[in-house]
Amino acid sequence: MVDTCHDIGRADLVECAELGVSELVTNALLHGAPPIQVRVRGTWEHPRVEVRDGSTVPPLLPSTVEPTDEDDLLLTFGRGLSIVARSSEAWGAEIEDDGKIVWFNPAPEFSEDDGVEGVITGVVSETRPRADAPGMIEFEIRDVPLKSYVGFHRHYRELRREVRLLALAHEADYPLAKSLSDLFGALEQPLHDGMGLDQIEAALEAGSSTTDVHVVMDAASADVIGRFIELLDLADAFCREERLLSLARTVEQQRFQEWFLGEFVRQANGEEPLPWVGAPEDSVRQTSLS
Repeated sequence: MVDTCHDIGRADLVECAELGVSELVTNALLHGAPPIQVRVRGTWEHPRVEVRDGSTVPPLLPSTVEPTDEDDLLLTFGRGLSIVARSSEAWGAEIEDDGKIVWFNPAPEFSEDDGVEGVITGVVSETRPRADAPGMIEFEIRDVPLKSYVGFHRHYRELRREVRLLALAHEADYPLAKSLSDLFGALEQPLHDGMGLDQIEAALEAGSSTTDVHVVMDAASADVIGRFIELLDLADAFCREERLLSLARTVEQQRFQEWFLGEFVRQANGEEPLPWVGAPEDSVRQTSLS
């Protein structure tokens, strides 16, 4: 943590970063569930420290904790997040379907008062349209490479959270993050319905390397998914321009995502499914071996 602050030219954040992360890790050990992971995200100008654990139980906000003597508070770990609130410019928790991330933007100075108020955000509702509702279309995404898909899903979740938290903590500094976050909100349910997570998980458990994904959704949602390709391009440019501490997509990720998302647009227009054919270099290698 100290090294990262120095590497990005923010040595002024070291003290509060150490105080905050110590409290978050202690809380995760006492009240969370494994696995526990610490990392730094955000931008070079506004780095964000995140502690992830496997529990979906929201953290106890300082306002719900009985007051204690200040000296006792600073010496006692695991009693809420008052130290984090006083070490932060912004902080909160993101509750996901398989755990939570408690995060904070370290402040240059430890606050003399109660600090800033935390914000808890959660996952999207998992309500789905009925498969027999009018106007529904059956989609078949063939030969989905599981490794690429898992990377896509991870990148999507990371990007969604990144723009949401940047907009939440520093909207004035990153207006495009707010726009991207709003677009993610509009696309959230169609993307959730189109991911085929249950089928992917079953294929992974079976040890498969590829699988077919069968999805039923309405044509309007499929059209919305097509817009996500443009959104990802905008997000890549944003990552590079604002020097985010998380990477933009690789060429391989772009190619897979354009195929996967594009299948919903194609099939909604009445075209036949096109299976994944692999990277061009894979095709050349297979030809040379045959």
